Amino acid sequence: MTFARHTIMTLGLTLITGGAMAQTPVLTVYTYDSFNTEWGPGPAVEAAFEETCACDLQFVATGDGAAILSRLRLEGARSEADVVLGLDTNLTAAAVAAGLMAEHATETGALTLPVAWDDPHFVPFDWGYFAFVHRTDMENVPDSFEALAASDARIVIQDPRSSTPGLGLLMWVQNVHGVAAPAIWEGLADNIVTVTPGWSEAYGLFLEGEADMVLSYTTSPAYHLIAEEDAGFAAAAFTDGHYLQIEVAGILATADNPDLAQSFLDFMLSPAFQEVIPTTNWMYPAALATERLPGGFETLIEPERALIYPSDEAEAIRDAALATWQAALSR
Repeated sequence: MTFARHTIMTLGLTLITGGAMAQTPVLTVYTYDSFNTEWGPGPAVEAAFEETCACDLQFVATGDGAAILSRLRLEGARSEADVVLGLDTNLTAAAVAAGLMAEHATETGALTLPVAWDDPHFVPFDWGYFAFVHRTDMENVPDSFEALAASDARIVIQDPRSSTPGLGLLMWVQNVHGVAAPAIWEGLADNIVTVTPGWSEAYGLFLEGEADMVLSYTTSPAYHLIAEEDAGFAAAAFTDGHYLQIEVAGILATADNPDLAQSFLDFMLSPAFQEVIPTTNWMYPAALATERLPGGFETLIEPERALIYPSDEAEAIRDAALATWQAALSR
């Protein structure tokens, strides 16, 4: 074989291979940091979806939940995202109002949420209740915001401007106390050790002993029990109820691959995705029967009341609740 012929054949094979690679569609999903860690759902979800889609699924971690929305607003039509995964019902109305979202075609009849669901733009993938997590050897565990404010318990919370748990706490206080919310925040101000940008930082400080309690979820003790075989953590049961978080995903209006994005939303409600959630994201899956949850979830507290604002109401009160929180903590 002459050098010239070998060169031509090699070039041809390179072009064919390169063309095949170029034809592999890429699905870009913006999500929050903990979802895409090695211990989060991301790696298992990526592997399972790529087996079905003949595509390249790429998760892009963009901070905590509220930070995702800020980035999408900033990028606008320039965003590379096809799907956003990790907003919750406190943020969905804002995303739709900003013109960011397309409608989906996912059948949601199999959802196992504790509330009805009818949203044309978003599909839930998991849910949970916000709670203050503590070690079981803690004495005089507060059972309400008033009791917490009156105690000397040190707590770590998340910033509502960047974190969905932080924003959820604002909605929780507002839902329970209404016009009395400013007084509750003033009472809590001296309990707060620090406010972190996201959940991971806050929980890390709690585990390091920097606080007695941390804003997290009623499901968080399941991680310690199942993954670490440590029964030394619990969630404080508040008599007024616990605020419900429903985490969702949706297709961006500017998605380069809207059909593939729709396939991903459909895949989210399949067992291959849902069965990963309990022991990686440590939340309740949105479309999985209770009897299929791992052992250990039955030990978790069950709130006496599930509290939640419809997405439009959450949008309407968010700015005022945030101003109340900032005023109380700045004194």
